[in-house]
Amino acid sequence: MSFTVKQIRNVCLLGHSGSGKTTLVESMLYQTDAIARMGKTPDGNTTSDFDAEEIRRQISISASIVPIKYKDCLINVIDCPGNFDFYGEVAEALTAADAAVIVLPAKGGVPVGAERAWKLARARKLPTMFYISKVDEDNSDYNAVVAELKEKFGNQVTPIVSPLWDANKKVIGVLDVLDRCAYGMQADGKSHHIDIPADKADFVEESYAALMENVAEYSEEFMELFFDGHEFTPDEVAEGLLGGLKEGSIAPVFGGSAFTGLGTEALLHGIVSIGPYPTNTDPMTGVNADGDPIEVAVNKDGDTVAYVFKTVSDQYGKYSYVKVLRGVLRPDMTLINGTTGASEKIGRLYAMCGKKTSELKELNAGDIGAIAKMDRLKTGDTLSPGAIKLDPVPFAEPVYSKAIAPAKRGQEDKVGVGLNRLNEEDPSFSIENNAETHQIVIHAAGDIQIDVLVAKLKSRFGVDVVLSEPRVPYREKIRKTVSKQGKFKKQTGGSGQYGDVWIRFEPTDSEEMVFEEEVFGGSVPKNYFPAVEKGLRDACLHGVLAGYPVVNLKAVLYDGSYHPVDSSEIAFKTAAQLAYKAALPEASPVLMEPIGELKVTVPDSYMGDVMGDLNKRRGRVMGMNPTDDGEQIIEAEVPMAEMTSYAIDLRAMTQSRGTFVFHFVRYEDCPPAAQAKAIEAAKELQE
Repeated sequence: MSFTVKQIRNVCLLGHSGSGKTTLVESMLYQTDAIARMGKTPDGNTTSDFDAEEIRRQISISASIVPIKYKDCLINVIDCPGNFDFYGEVAEALTAADAAVIVLPAKGGVPVGAERAWKLARARKLPTMFYISKVDEDNSDYNAVVAELKEKFGNQVTPIVSPLWDANKKVIGVLDVLDRCAYGMQADGKSHHIDIPADKADFVEESYAALMENVAEYSEEFMELFFDGHEFTPDEVAEGLLGGLKEGSIAPVFGGSAFTGLGTEALLHGIVSIGPYPTNTDPMTGVNADGDPIEVAVNKDGDTVAYVFKTVSDQYGKYSYVKVLRGVLRPDMTLINGTTGASEKIGRLYAMCGKKTSELKELNAGDIGAIAKMDRLKTGDTLSPGAIKLDPVPFAEPVYSKAIAPAKRGQEDKVGVGLNRLNEEDPSFSIENNAETHQIVIHAAGDIQIDVLVAKLKSRFGVDVVLSEPRVPYREKIRKTVSKQGKFKKQTGGSGQYGDVWIRFEPTDSEEMVFEEEVFGGSVPKNYFPAVEKGLRDACLHGVLAGYPVVNLKAVLYDGSYHPVDSSEIAFKTAAQLAYKAALPEASPVLMEPIGELKVTVPDSYMGDVMGDLNKRRGRVMGMNPTDDGEQIIEAEVPMAEMTSYAIDLRAMTQSRGTFVFHFVRYEDCPPAAQAKAIEAAKELQE
């Protein structure tokens, strides 16, 4: 069945891990008769959590697409991970979604995952709703959570649903204020309309009246109608709520128990009746073939434009998840990849439901689906006839790093292939092959993301790996001038080897070694100068303190001697290196450490803990700047060696509310204690 753009709703489920998003998806499927029985996360049989790692860990790791057919509409539900290590998946989902539903439990207050989801949705100007889950559990308090939502996010928080209790405080249904009806449960666990209890009739009308006030605020015309006593029609209510959602002045609150199904139909009804369809949302931005800025809004007419927002490459095959922005996408079409400029023939199209696929003949504007076996397509690519290139998925910078190596020698290529394949599926982490430290380093969001990557390398590619701390790329320099002779003389019968140089080593500002010569009288022939320089440059790769590269060094060849028969380039190269090894220990060598610029964003209440921790890390606070949402950005300079565990430590200090970015800025002399520690660590590696 094909759906028009006005029949499509693309909604992502956000919220803290364990808040009930995956169970809500199961409830939606069950309530709409898409499945015969609900799966359970502990049983590993839910539709949207199907990866082996998700089943083993009982958490969502990847964003999965589940289409829900309700009434005459298609709701593409994107179930997103709640764990902060997998917010790259959330970034992909936000690119494709037209609205967000933030799921949070009815007890324990508003969790940090809901707060962060609100910020992300607001940053993308995405219409946002709330769903308060588990209202039937002991000690749940729906009204208290609504009150805290209003306190945190403002009066735009607008309850649409209220739980219905019996005399024993048991939840027996939900009141849908929008529809002025109540839902109860049938014997088979499906929801159905029930009569509103007499003692709740006034509450429903009062709540409906409050809702109409929010609708009236949508426009001056609506406000005038409201004050004239006009009762809004269902179409006018939908228009007002949809407009308020888009502007961010209304954030509807639904609720229920996904496990029992109470409230699920009210949420589905709300998404369909007031949720935005794709043409109601802001256009995507990018550039055309000439590099000029463009905007592409969802439109059923015009040349086809499709955006690849996610790639899955696993045991089920490779699928490129796309959202069609304009026109119609069909198999066998030939379109241009705006990223590479290459022509791509579209493969088979599928509707995805977790890991299950249903082949499609076409994908209309606003809809989400997947193209199979498009080996050259990557996340963030745009397909169109005119080489349009839309903005890439805005992944957060990875802030946690580990060096990775095969447990058995000879499997380095296997690790590389596996990591590159996993990186196609999850571009939120990056891979660095550090030639200086001779390590492969993974940069990710946190330790759990890296742990999952390690597990997938084992299960999918059959390679065991070991993790270690990335080595800090120190530098060495000298602080005073020293002159030394380097003499290489070797006689082993036949022609010998002879090279003799006097070199002055002195500090300089240039990071690259500066080589000069002041030779007079031909004591060292000019044809050996390049060999001397080559020997010194090779020697500078390894300092005398801890084996790190030497910088800020000037070497001046000013004297020496040669043998007309035994002298050679290799002899003078070796002689230069002997002079280097003799001079540098006497030239007051010092270790230099990399310093980075740190920007930490934290709520005011955590400022003291964060500042104290930065002092322990030898950080220098450079300033503080308030943000628009009441937080502080602390700017500091911190040695890179002190930042290895900062991603984990900051989460612990701030209950996961703190975020940061860290970039290298320069090298500075190591303090004595830090230098001694680094030298000792280097010796242990060499042993």
